[in-house]
Amino acid sequence: MERLKRKPLQGVINIIRFNWHYYAATIVLTSLCFLCRKFLPFPLNTISLSIAYIIIIVTTISLAVSFYVYDITDLYSLNWLNPLHITSNKQLVNIHAGFDETSAILKDKYPGSKLTILDFYDPSKHTEISIERARKAYPAFPGTQTINTSEITLAVNSVDYFFLILAAHEIRNYQERASFFKQLKNILSTDGKIIVVEHQRDIHNLLAYNIGFLHFLSNQTWRRAFENAGLTIESETKINPFITMFILI
Repeated sequence: MERLKRKPLQGVINIIRFNWHYYAATIVLTSLCFLCRKFLPFPLNTISLSIAYIIIIVTTISLAVSFYVYDITDLYSLNWLNPLHITSNKQLVNIHAGFDETSAILKDKYPGSKLTILDFYDPSKHTEISIERARKAYPAFPGTQTINTSEITLAVNSVDYFFLILAAHEIRNYQERASFFKQLKNILSTDGKIIVVEHQRDIHNLLAYNIGFLHFLSNQTWRRAFENAGLTIESETKINPFITMFILI
């Protein structure tokens, strides 16, 4: 079956589209810096100009990295799942946090398996305006079920593969995150696996997204959550320098 293709620049365009307020503020602030330098004495005019250039450089770097991660690499081809050799007739569950870019691809990639889609988006907890805009732009995949992270009503030992692709970091509370992964372990079949794909709070993402990297979780935080849930990391690999995949059993 032919794989679903993303549109050119879809990743970086979505970032700008869903976070336009940030980029609008960046343009305004940069313009003010350029304007003010004309009326400021030395060295304040030089400082104003430097601030403008720093803003431009930092913003350009983050967009360039986003273009690389979401539009150039094979992140959304899901080819990095091929070594798992997922066969037909498996029970697959894709879990996301309100913005689903992978269910249609998974459905196409594994047509012989049953795919269940769960959305744990809670507007009272996930208050980012970008997610709200994304949900309006991209309707939920047909059959998507809304869940609560503290109560996943799937049968014990019933799921072969859980996928959490750029979603689990939205569970900001530690206790909530620990409870969530404990539930997944109980639902997982004997030979099942949990695939967690995330940015991390590391040097690569710091250089790419500056203070924005604080929205991601550190490797130590992920490992502690998995360990407390009774999960074992079967492998930890880089899909690209900015994205890590954990395979848990």
